[in-house]
Amino acid sequence: MYIKLDFESNEPIYTQLKHQIIAGIAKTELKAGEGLPSVRALAADIGINLHTVNKAYQQLKQEGFILIHRQKGVVVNPDGIPQADEDYRNGLKTTLHPLIAESVCRGISEQEFIHYCSQLFMEFHEGEGEKK
Repeated sequence: MYIKLDFESNEPIYTQLKHQIIAGIAKTELKAGEGLPSVRALAADIGINLHTVNKAYQQLKQEGFILIHRQKGVVVNPDGIPQADEDYRNGLKTTLHPLIAESVCRGISEQEFIHYCSQLFMEFHEGEGEKK
């Protein structure tokens, strides 16, 4: 999986890294049980502080995306990602609320917003039929 970080972005590096790993899992570029680089190796490979990688990994672990074993290292959760529950759904609404509010203020219609969401969903589902 290729990691691309934008060092000029207002989004923290650890958040960008976390989002890219989640996207890799969603696109099945990273599969359940697959190993990820160690904190030190990934930090060295992409040229960032190891504490930044550690913070991303810890958040991914808390959210159930990865497991960290002393002997096996870092792996994508072999049991799969926990399915959305009520807390996740409420958090999703909370996250979307300001995005939709800003979109309305900027003249984006509901149809256009939904179109963008559909396009993004398609990016994550491309090739699923080929991989099964």
